[in-house]
Amino acid sequence: MLELKKISKKYGRVTALKSVNITLGSGIYALLGPNGSGKSTMMNIIAGILPPSDGEVLYNGQTIRSLGLMYREKIGYMPQYPGMYPSFTARDFLLYMSELKGLRRGNESEVDYILRRVELDDCADRKISALSGGMKQRLSLAQAVLGSPEIIILDEPTAGLDPKQRIAVRNFISEIAVDRTVLWATHIVPDIEGIARDVVLLKQGEVMDIAAPEKLIKKMNGRVWSVHIEHYAAEDFRRKYRICSTVPEADGLSLRLLSEVQPCEGAAPLAPTLEDYYLYIFGDIL
Repeated sequence: MLELKKISKKYGRVTALKSVNITLGSGIYALLGPNGSGKSTMMNIIAGILPPSDGEVLYNGQTIRSLGLMYREKIGYMPQYPGMYPSFTARDFLLYMSELKGLRRGNESEVDYILRRVELDDCADRKISALSGGMKQRLSLAQAVLGSPEIIILDEPTAGLDPKQRIAVRNFISEIAVDRTVLWATHIVPDIEGIARDVVLLKQGEVMDIAAPEKLIKKMNGRVWSVHIEHYAAEDFRRKYRICSTVPEADGLSLRLLSEVQPCEGAAPLAPTLEDYYLYIFGDIL
């Protein structure tokens, strides 16, 4: 059990987090929010990299400050922009990370298994300098899960991956999250809609909502509409409503938009998605 109790973080006069209270058990917790919302600060505090200005992080009832290195050993962290040694091969890098984590020697079988699961087994002996951006992303994920850490923190783990790789990574993360805590920060909302236990929405350092995806989606019932308009009316609709999507048609535009009431005659209600709720909460932030 991981608990954030009244966590705040200030950088000079800037407040990045404001009295955040969250309890995390086993499973995947999605962390959603625009750039500058405090996601990276929260992840770094949970990982023990940054100290909070106020509040405490507790693991199984004990502060992570008091646990020290014992807590750090339970963390697997995948940063958004990982640093790697370009002259290492993918396999050598994971073996090296195994040594740094203090894992037992002869860990090749786990390394090879993880390389297969992130679909890097066919380039395990290729130097990191020769890997594509998506391959490096998956290698960063691989090092984060080495040694089966109890808490896994992932910053944009599917960014830069093609659809097939995203599905493979999503399935892998979903499997390993059964008996551990996974905090997954992302801007790709569909990746977590079907697998997250809870979604944490962070805006300007404050938790705006936290609930299971289906509960958040339910809040949008009656607020998502399909509207067909002529081209000349587009600007007026953009001023009045939050537009989720625009599809050009031969005789105008088909809009998916958010509105508390029917926006115009002929507008039809649509089944909401988690992306609709994301736009509802964050649509005022560019």
